[in-house]
Amino acid sequence: MRPTPYVASLRIYEPFESFNPMDQNLWSTEFSNLLTIFEEQNESLRRTITLNYSYSKIDGFHFLEIDNKKYVSPWSTAIRNYNAFDDFSNLLPTSIVNYFIPKVVNDSIKNTLQSIEDKVSHILSSTWSIPPRWFALFSPEERIRGVDNNGHFSILRTSISNAKGRCTFTHQAVKAAFGEGMVEGEIAELLAWLEIFDRKSIVELDYGGLATFLHNSLLSNGESGLEADSSVEDVNSSIAGLASGDGALAGKGYERLVTRWRRVAALESAS
Repeated sequence: MRPTPYVASLRIYEPFESFNPMDQNLWSTEFSNLLTIFEEQNESLRRTITLNYSYSKIDGFHFLEIDNKKYVSPWSTAIRNYNAFDDFSNLLPTSIVNYFIPKVVNDSIKNTLQSIEDKVSHILSSTWSIPPRWFALFSPEERIRGVDNNGHFSILRTSISNAKGRCTFTHQAVKAAFGEGMVEGEIAELLAWLEIFDRKSIVELDYGGLATFLHNSLLSNGESGLEADSSVEDVNSSIAGLASGDGALAGKGYERLVTRWRRVAALESAS
């Protein structure tokens, strides 16, 4: 089983040549001995229990080769952990934050984040569910799913230009239907994140270990397992409904999506 089987990831793979020469030289020697998703997740777990590491250290990367062209998605584990801790502490009332995160740890996180010039990660993660806005970046024919030695998998992959176009359309549809607000703001943040990277990049949504949980959940509901997953179709249908002013269509797609993933999310608290 994966070290963190409840995590899904949204990754940006930038062209190899878009990175600085130092990183290119390091990665050129590593392409024949690639680090795995298991190692990334193990490294992430190790780094959540210590402050004694350098956020600037290149700790690993994911690699794609498409049409003889190399793409890289650096882990940036330390920055992701620091940002996750910071986000968590900001959600807590100031009166109790020190009970969850000791002051020495919280102060170290704040000071380190202030000193990091580039806080942008190539990877976003989500636990026990996948944000609907992530599905909006893709089309059904861009989906790859099946079973390998690690269990079930489901991956969506597209060009960053496609992803940005779809994200822009989604933002416009949501803003026109609901105005500015939390959902609209989250989509705007996703679009701003996509805008940071090289225009020839690849965007990938990897269900990770959630693919197996979803497969089993669908089977228990009398469906044909992972093959019955229509999350992308449901989100696209919902967005089309919003764009056309068809509230019923928008609602049906969203309800199908939420119902499907609510059953998976419920496993977090299952005994």
